[in-house]
Amino acid sequence: MGKIEERLAELGITLPPPFVPSDFAANFIPVNRHGDLLYVSGTADLSIRGQVGGELTIEQGYQAARGAALQCLTAMRAELGTLDKVQKIFKVLGFINSAPGFDQQPTVLNGCSDLLVQVFGEKGRHARSAIGTSTLPFRIAVEIEMLAVADSVE
Repeated sequence: MGKIEERLAELGITLPPPFVPSDFAANFIPVNRHGDLLYVSGTADLSIRGQVGGELTIEQGYQAARGAALQCLTAMRAELGTLDKVQKIFKVLGFINSAPGFDQQPTVLNGCSDLLVQVFGEKGRHARSAIGTSTLPFRIAVEIEMLAVADSVE
């Protein structure tokens, strides 16, 4: 077990099963890698659906962002074999399914950011954007894309 997997266990976190794009008739790959750059496609916690600030609370949105981040970690682990190869979480882009007038997207996206710092420490600190949108596919609450730096392909 690697250092990051040990850290996940210490935190009581089990990564979810991998997201399979073909389950949704989607034509893309979960991670696109070039050298040491990993671009993780938008993913979500499919168990939390609805608009934050409407039928969902900020806390439920926070949990949806956390769940989406876990899906990103699952995708990176599948690509790299181990999360110990992650050198830096570089950028997070979060889309929050927001009710009209809702303006707390940064608070919701903290669900992702807080998790990344808990798991990776300083390597988990990242640039980010939190975008409110009127809807997301399948009514998911939060969709997250991630850019990370990892050990280069050998």
